[in-house]
Amino acid sequence: MLFSEILGQDYIKNHLTTTALSGRIPHAQLFVGPEGCGTLAMAIAYAQFILCNNIGTENSGGNDACNLKFHSFSHPDLHFVYPTVTTEEIKKNPKSLDFIADWRSFLTENSYGSLFDWYQILGVQNKQGEIRVEDAQEILKSLALKSYEGGYKIMIIWMAEKMNIAASNKLLKLLEEPLDKTLFILIAENEEDIIQTIRSRCQVLQFNALPEKVIAEALVLRQNVDPRTASKLAHQSQGNYNKAVQVLQETGEDVVFEKWFVDWVRAAFRAKGNAAAIQDLIGWSEQIAGLGRETQKKFLSYCIDLFRQALLLNYQTTSLVYMEPKIEKFKLENFAPFVNGNNINEIFKELSDAMYHIERNGNAKIILTDLSIKLTRLIHKK
Repeated sequence: MLFSEILGQDYIKNHLTTTALSGRIPHAQLFVGPEGCGTLAMAIAYAQFILCNNIGTENSGGNDACNLKFHSFSHPDLHFVYPTVTTEEIKKNPKSLDFIADWRSFLTENSYGSLFDWYQILGVQNKQGEIRVEDAQEILKSLALKSYEGGYKIMIIWMAEKMNIAASNKLLKLLEEPLDKTLFILIAENEEDIIQTIRSRCQVLQFNALPEKVIAEALVLRQNVDPRTASKLAHQSQGNYNKAVQVLQETGEDVVFEKWFVDWVRAAFRAKGNAAAIQDLIGWSEQIAGLGRETQKKFLSYCIDLFRQALLLNYQTTSLVYMEPKIEKFKLENFAPFVNGNNINEIFKELSDAMYHIERNGNAKIILTDLSIKLTRLIHKK
């Protein structure tokens, strides 16, 4: 992964290359940024720049054999940790090393991929991904070994906010007493979810969502999209390159989420004063409850975004509206009048509470049925 392949983030590229060339590399760094902005890709490019001595133009001119190893993300001095779950093959105490082949395939296909994309590969079903103490023990083992090429050993911890307390405490000890020529790169979307003692020992770099112009240019060059379509997709992506590609290919979760949302609100409209229609809501709740918890949480987050878009449209701020539902006979402008200042706060609260309870392993069917009945009342509130 070369710096020239990273979209935007020029300031951070310059900062990282400067620290590497000057030999002033902080032993622990935390890359924080929203989904699809390139934090993981940047971390890998930074690791390649350091390990392969790529001081030439466009991150090249270094050790060719070393650069070749990075093509398959298999450099012996580069280590990864990421959330995992138990599977049919790994029934107990899963750790990142158990899924390294899947991980390398994931990076090869799309280094801008999301946590949800990774969970789909793992087949999480009703489980929730986590970085466990077994991963922290593997970190200790990996870093205790001598560097393969005599230089740095680099540990990239993706979605560091998914570390449980036991793993966090073990990692903290390593950060407090760093080994010589060892670099930790933690990557997170929600900095506040990482324990304060770890955050305080890291140099934090904040990544911004990608500008629409950068995403549009990438779509034209990498996906052969015409400039007009690329601009439209870039606007819809909201700074997330991964989402822009998925919208283009119609392979993202938004396609099915949109259908679930429309079925839900249509049933909620019919249910007012119609006891028979309540069965539709119950049936919908059972359908969504049968999905994995990560999918349920992602869908509820999508619902929050769509309600927010409807509110913006209702208040005539059309320049901020980027969602364009494709379901037949469902138009956002017709739905928007039902989302207003009198009900939006309660709708957000109920959706957020549902996400909270699902994340804590509450009964999804009961949570979603309760949410659906409340939506029936709120959606008719004038």
